[in-house]
Amino acid sequence: TALVRFGAGEPLILSCKEVSLLLSRSCDQRLTWRERLAVRLHLLYCQGCARLAKQLRFLRAAARRFAESAGSAAGKGLSEDARRRIRAALPRG
Repeated sequence: TALVRFGAGEPLILSCKEVSLLLSRSCDQRLTWRERLAVRLHLLYCQGCARLAKQLRFLRAAARRFAESAGSAAGKGLSEDARRRIRAALPRG
């Protein structure tokens, strides 16, 4: 649990478990400024959590790039050659 309290009893120094939960939550919603501060302080001295934060940033960027490329490809459809090969590969019956 937290060693240092900030303001009205809110933790400023978090455990790795608390930080990993906040990092995960930050993928879906914005953290409060106190949570962001506590996470940043923790990342200054914890290499494991800093590595997790880096991995999550990479995954977010990759998912964003994939969504953008899938969105641009969605309007194009299959080429006529691809349609012909699929029809040829389907069983006739």
